[in-house]
Amino acid sequence: MNRIYLDNAATTPMDRAVIDAMLPMMESSFGNPSSIHTHGREVRNTIERARKSIAGLLNTSPAEIFFTSGGTEADNTAIVRSVEDFGITHAITSRLEHHAVLHTLEYLAKKGKIKLSYVELHDKGHIDLTHLDELLRDNPRTLVSLMHGNNEIGNLLDLNIVGQLCEDYGAIFHSDTVQTMAHYRHDLQQLKIDFLVGAAHKFHGPKGIGFLYINAKSKITPFIHGGSQERNMRGGTENVYGIVGLAKALEIAYSGMDEHRKHVEALKARMIHRLSTELDGIEFNGDSANLERSLYTVLNVSFPPSEEADMFLFNLDINKISASGGSACTSGSDIGSHVLTALNVSPERPSVRFSFSKYNTVEEIDYVVDKLISILKVTA
Repeated sequence: MNRIYLDNAATTPMDRAVIDAMLPMMESSFGNPSSIHTHGREVRNTIERARKSIAGLLNTSPAEIFFTSGGTEADNTAIVRSVEDFGITHAITSRLEHHAVLHTLEYLAKKGKIKLSYVELHDKGHIDLTHLDELLRDNPRTLVSLMHGNNEIGNLLDLNIVGQLCEDYGAIFHSDTVQTMAHYRHDLQQLKIDFLVGAAHKFHGPKGIGFLYINAKSKITPFIHGGSQERNMRGGTENVYGIVGLAKALEIAYSGMDEHRKHVEALKARMIHRLSTELDGIEFNGDSANLERSLYTVLNVSFPPSEEADMFLFNLDINKISASGGSACTSGSDIGSHVLTALNVSPERPSVRFSFSKYNTVEEIDYVVDKLISILKVTA
């Protein structure tokens, strides 16, 4: 058995068709898109075709798509510029957000720019929408930043419900959609949302490129200053190869989304079934085992307490299995999972996030479960 990759929530292998689309931009179409000569104009046209393609898939205007270096920059731009440009003094988020969101909001709160509120969570980590309504009622002109799909436990948020709440109270709504972009369809003519983000490497595109959707009604100023690129919204020469790869990856994802989802859901369901029936003492963190309410690409599992807990991921690695995880934090200085800590998952349990892609197979899932059984017997 070749090495098995089940860490697709961290990054995905590039699709060969994406690489093929990018190569000409590296080999011959090398002009600076800001140049007015033929070489530059050709590349500029390529960028705008990519922007138009992405906008079409998301059912929005190309004028609302801005290329960034990835999801982190896109999240930072939306949050920081909302606070600075809209006069926001209060923000609402959850303790389960990606650090690109949490650390940015915490920094702004520490600097005294905003008051930060955390919406309460249900037992399995879903957002308490009643509490969100209460927070918005008390702070109507606020920034709400809540992710669509949690990168660690896979819990899904209903963007339509939250978007409507934000509209009702005149709030700004930003959602980190990095984990769900290209895995779910986002119709931006229907969603009531101000900011939404994507990162190509999460759906078989290149690293170092992403985009920020900015609703035309939400006028912000640049986060990165410099040249007049991205319609004066982001300084810096464009990552042309990445932009082409991003657009191609999104096109491929949308064209095969239903087929790929069916395949990946079957893999996740198989792993859930085998783990549940063949191993004692396991727990599924958050709602990751609920195929209706969680990302079909993510399964987070806690295994029985063991003295070998710190070696669990290493044992998987030496058995040719690449996954990620880490237990809950045992102290404020631990580099553990803030998500699992917020959900009160025992730090004594080794926790692993398995995340799947269209390239994984049933045979790989069976191999992984067999190895988990073997590892747990040794460490019991």
